[in-house]
Amino acid sequence: MNIQTGKGSIPVVILLGIWSISALNAIPGLAVSPILGEMSTIFPHASEFEIQLLSSLPSLLTIPFVLLSGKLTERVDNIVLLQVGSLVFALTGLLYMLSTQMWQLIAVSALLGIGSGMIVPLSTGFISRYFTGKYRTRQFGFSSAITNIVLVAATLLTGYLAEVDWHLPFVVYFLPLVTFVFSFFLKHGPAPDVEPEPRTAEGKRGRIAVGRLVGLMFFYGLITYLVVIVSFNLPFLMQENHFDTEASGVVISLFYLAIVVPGFFLTPILSACRSLTKCVCLLGIAAGLALILASTEIVVMGVGAILMGLGYGVMQPVIYDQTTRVASPAKTTLALAFVMSMNYLAILLTPPFIDALETLFHIHSQQFPFVLNLSITLLAVVWAYAGRKTFLFDDSVANDKPKSEL
Repeated sequence: MNIQTGKGSIPVVILLGIWSISALNAIPGLAVSPILGEMSTIFPHASEFEIQLLSSLPSLLTIPFVLLSGKLTERVDNIVLLQVGSLVFALTGLLYMLSTQMWQLIAVSALLGIGSGMIVPLSTGFISRYFTGKYRTRQFGFSSAITNIVLVAATLLTGYLAEVDWHLPFVVYFLPLVTFVFSFFLKHGPAPDVEPEPRTAEGKRGRIAVGRLVGLMFFYGLITYLVVIVSFNLPFLMQENHFDTEASGVVISLFYLAIVVPGFFLTPILSACRSLTKCVCLLGIAAGLALILASTEIVVMGVGAILMGLGYGVMQPVIYDQTTRVASPAKTTLALAFVMSMNYLAILLTPPFIDALETLFHIHSQQFPFVLNLSITLLAVVWAYAGRKTFLFDDSVANDKPKSEL
């Protein structure tokens, strides 16, 4: 069975290999989350800072290695890079399970960030190499959906395994071995068509349209920041409203499941909304934030989380698709690496940013992060509407021009 790419067709096993890379984007740091509360009991002499490192260190190290991997794709065989990253990633699963001291867990967390960073840009990089036009847009949607499906499934799995033994959640880090096996099919599969080096927006061949790339990076970081408070701050808001952890877990799961849905309907969504796509999505996020703030009913808060997830679920793959248009083929994976790094940067900086503002203005309210983000989102809606005819916000399918026309 072959899959159409817009350039021809590829065997379905190659598509499965590409999808397996997308699945890996969801799991860095995931196994640690369900056991963070137990770390002070398992390791009574560990400091709070050491425990926090277990969850923050992988994201911190992922950022530079995402950028390094993006640069290496210009000089190193991408399949070799994928195989090395997969093995390093899988090795962390084994080392985590063998660790018996806190310093060992911290060291393995650093290795996890390195391994995941090497793989992250390749998930979108292979899509941009094999697919073009509406086929590429659709695959970016599928890639985003797969990432979030795995995130939800692995979260449930690791939570269950953590109740049995605190070492068991780390088995999810053996998933890269599946990608390693698929890499041999990618290696021996048909090579993607080689495109000529077109001129970018700056008029230079073999370069990146830096201005447009920076705009995409900023916007991606912004929308990630706007929605990530569902994970970071919603549990505390719901606790204040006398909900238990199970209720907050349900609402957060609805958020991630909502991110999945648009990936399967991305082309018709873009056809319907066209240059207003991001404006409509931001309105959805604003409506979601408003519902969460206005109600203490779990059903209403769940609807709010769903609206936020749907808005983000449309914009994420669209931004990846736009990024492929601001660089020549040789620089596309590097450009995608810069954009994808903003996801990890936003996740890393959101908690200290909100804490700093609360300290600065002497605010101690669980509603504050949601009021702040609602205000920022409404400003972003105005920005998106005013700039609906610009490259950053015009997501019309009709404007899916080849790079040579940029």
